[in-house]
Amino acid sequence: MSGGNGARLLLLPLLLRVAESATPNGTKSVPSPPATTTFSSEDLGEQIEQAVESRVWGRKEEPPELECPPLGMESLRVKDDQIRASSYQRRGLGPHRGRLNIQSGIEDGDIYDGAWCAQYKDKKQWLQVDAGKPTRFTGVILQGRNSIWSFDLVHTYKVQLSNDTISWKSCMNGSEEAVFEGNQDPETPVLAAFPESAVARYIRINPQTWYENGTICLRAEVLGCAVPDPNNIHSWQEDEGSKDKLDFRHHNYKEMRKLMKSVHEACPDITRIYSIGKSYMGLKLYVMEISDNPGKHELGEPEFRYVAGMHGNEVLGRELLLNLMEHMCREYKLGNPRIIQLVKETRVHLLPSMNPDGYEMAYKKGSELSGWALGRYSYEGIDMNHNFADLNSIMWDAMELEMDKSKLINHHFPIPAQYTSKDAFVASETRAVIRWMQSIPFVLSANLHGGELVVVYPFDMTRDWAPRELTPTPDDSFFRWLATAYASTNQVMSNPDRRPCHNEDFLRHNNIINGADWHTVPGSMNDFSYLHTNCFEVTVELSCDKFPHASELPREWENNKESLLVYMEQVHRGIKGVVRDKDTEAGIADAVIKVDGIDHHIRSAFDGDYWRLLNPGDYEVTVSAEGYIPVTRSCGVHYEPYPTICDFRLTKTAKHRLRGILARGGKIPKDLKLRLRQLRQQKTRKVRERRQNRR
Repeated sequence: MSGGNGARLLLLPLLLRVAESATPNGTKSVPSPPATTTFSSEDLGEQIEQAVESRVWGRKEEPPELECPPLGMESLRVKDDQIRASSYQRRGLGPHRGRLNIQSGIEDGDIYDGAWCAQYKDKKQWLQVDAGKPTRFTGVILQGRNSIWSFDLVHTYKVQLSNDTISWKSCMNGSEEAVFEGNQDPETPVLAAFPESAVARYIRINPQTWYENGTICLRAEVLGCAVPDPNNIHSWQEDEGSKDKLDFRHHNYKEMRKLMKSVHEACPDITRIYSIGKSYMGLKLYVMEISDNPGKHELGEPEFRYVAGMHGNEVLGRELLLNLMEHMCREYKLGNPRIIQLVKETRVHLLPSMNPDGYEMAYKKGSELSGWALGRYSYEGIDMNHNFADLNSIMWDAMELEMDKSKLINHHFPIPAQYTSKDAFVASETRAVIRWMQSIPFVLSANLHGGELVVVYPFDMTRDWAPRELTPTPDDSFFRWLATAYASTNQVMSNPDRRPCHNEDFLRHNNIINGADWHTVPGSMNDFSYLHTNCFEVTVELSCDKFPHASELPREWENNKESLLVYMEQVHRGIKGVVRDKDTEAGIADAVIKVDGIDHHIRSAFDGDYWRLLNPGDYEVTVSAEGYIPVTRSCGVHYEPYPTICDFRLTKTAKHRLRGILARGGKIPKDLKLRLRQLRQQKTRKVRERRQNRR
């Protein structure tokens, strides 16, 4: 080597020490994300593996076909004033509580108790439902009482029918009064199909025997088909619930694949199907990507995701996402400007079934007979909503132990090593979703659940493991905005006259709630997403009925269609930009974006682009990266539904510039020599001052 290069190499350690001593605060290295995973496109025309076919569908079980759909006791289409009873013990056990799958409060004597319970224990007690019009009744589904304090159920019962509530006729089995089998436990729904259907307006369930150490308590659903009124031609027109011609039915795994394939074939230029992994039983976790450039992250274009079916028996989210795929494809082809703009400016990812194993279990029983819990968990019995790494405790423990608060990180917490081990009790589905989160720079997400009507925002976990306590994030105001955006545009949530689903009245919270203030959930996907990635996420509880009957799906689509679109559009609120090297214009990955006054930072993505969700206002934003001098600038967010562009160009620190020049064998420029001389003088002056102070 030449003498000049040798001299430079000998000076390198000294020069780097001088430059390093002047590295500005805030440019501390941040942990890099794991190596990204590439998700290849899937061919849904391929055959399902024979081993998977045998495991999942070895026993051919199909859900029972009900002759008539439910009247709507569980879905609340049957109103409280349509239900009466012979007697009841108290308001909390009144006839309005006699609805299939209704859940009780946790306190004994709660006003929201888990069934209708008669005041007296005799065979004269009844629960009556008014269908509102002539109806052909075909059966009844019965449950016992939901309670942690009591064990109550009806073993056998009779059924009476009437057109005027004065004259009643018993349901017959041939020449004898029919006696139907009820329940042997409080939770398993039991279907009793009538020997012959009967037309009437009113129906009564009349218990005959019950658990001997309990009392008469039941929850019910009534099956019936409306009979056209010859005096009212308008009633002949069936209420389909939606004008959109979508595939409104329940789709098992095979049918879901067919529908996704058909959407992709209809819109090949804007869709792509890929898998993020497999379930425990070997079913693939399929994702539909909708974008004007499928398969590629475009600089500056935000990534959005919807996840459904984490609990396999909460199926409405699955069907809504399948409908959303169809709707966006169709409207894009029809030239709908709103959908075209969404597709061109957003990369959308739809995962309709995170827990396909659980779904198949619930599907085989059917919408009314799967109960409240069957299919909720993974095949291994894991509740995935508690299965993500608990980063909240790590954060709060660090806050208590660290005396110097400036050393605390507030974003991108690493996953504990014990959680990532092969022996950790982590579902394969959860691991797949985490890899997905780490591989794509998602900005906004929603996790679709069922069984309630409310939008839940983080934190989901209380700080001191209290059963419930308000535990907001530093971005609480924006999370409340996100939750309100969905809830206020949902037709059922926004109805001020709706009744509570089960044991919580969320109307008083405007149908949004901090998750920890409802009930604490350690290891939730919402909290993990916020603390480990850039992505903001909420949980949407879509309906009172976890597994609504297929006849309810058109109405549910109309209830949620606008909300699904409005929520996706929120990904364009706040600021966005690209962090670049001032000299090379190359994007800088892992740059830290700090908003003054909000103690939660985010990082730039692989190409240097970033998105910071914010409410309208003026913000001081500081961007720093390892080896660069931080830059601060003001960024204003307006009320219009599009982001403010706020780009940053960072200058390398003296150390970073010097290292690059020497590595290339280049000549040190005059400005850098001057800067190094100044740094050396500053260092010498500080050393002298310290020596004088010691004297």
